[in-house]
Amino acid sequence: MEPGQAMGHGRAVVTMVLATLMWSIAGVVTRQLDAPGLAAEQTFWRSAGAAASLAVLLPWLMGREALRRSLTQGGWALWASALCWAMMFTAFMVALALTTVANVLVAEALGPLFAALIGRATLGQRLPLRTWGAIALAGAGIGWMYGPQLAGAEPRHLLGSALAMVPPLAAASMWTLLQANERKHPGARVDMRPAVMLGATLSALACLPWAWPLRAGAHDVALLGGLGLVQLAIPCALAVAAGRVLSAPESALLGLLEILFGVAWAWASGAEEPPPSVLAGGTLVLLALAGHEAVAMWQRRQSAVRVASAGS
Repeated sequence: MEPGQAMGHGRAVVTMVLATLMWSIAGVVTRQLDAPGLAAEQTFWRSAGAAASLAVLLPWLMGREALRRSLTQGGWALWASALCWAMMFTAFMVALALTTVANVLVAEALGPLFAALIGRATLGQRLPLRTWGAIALAGAGIGWMYGPQLAGAEPRHLLGSALAMVPPLAAASMWTLLQANERKHPGARVDMRPAVMLGATLSALACLPWAWPLRAGAHDVALLGGLGLVQLAIPCALAVAAGRVLSAPESALLGLLEILFGVAWAWASGAEEPPPSVLAGGTLVLLALAGHEAVAMWQRRQSAVRVASAGS
């Protein structure tokens, strides 16, 4: 989508859902790696693949002049957003290396709450009751899914759990920055998609010293580079476009679909059989998201009817 081109709320929701579907393939793909234990090197190749892909895609999507303008005029907001992306790309993989998937995913469920609190503190956003209800219900669903699997209080797990808080905090900050940028530059004259490229570059540079000497074979490099394109570059650019329209908590709420899609991919590939708690908790998350969007749609229609009636 070109800067200044309007995206409706419904299209933004669909775009965000598509982004989460693409994000969710990471687990299935990384199971195919020949050397799955090299977390720093995995992050390096994935982030480098995303940076290289966006260096090719963004001039085509935005135009060279628009890309140059965003990089030169984006200011602190662009670089702050880039830092958020870098933290998300890096901390998630490191946390997974230190603690259980359950610990990481339960931490991720805090993203909508963080987004609501940061948006309230920095932008003065007042959330409707439906959003607070959806945040509570979705958080309970994630807890139901993975609560029984939470690891104990070993130092390694405590550090991993602490690092697992970084991605949802960084994501909440990034969604809020998108909203602030849209308020400051209506129509997104300063496009924030280059922040994803900058963030991927920062992530790759941060991981390189820990990944050196690089040991991954051609098979793993191809898979991780492919993730950089399909699981990071394209969906993150889509998410930025949707984040211009959606509120930060709504973007974070929809982002929880990544967890459900990831479970579905694992089940479909035969790698995992989800236990009843995962199915029940996932259903609760879906009900929270579907109910939130259904109420929001009904309220928008009612508002449109009132405006039409007042003008007639």
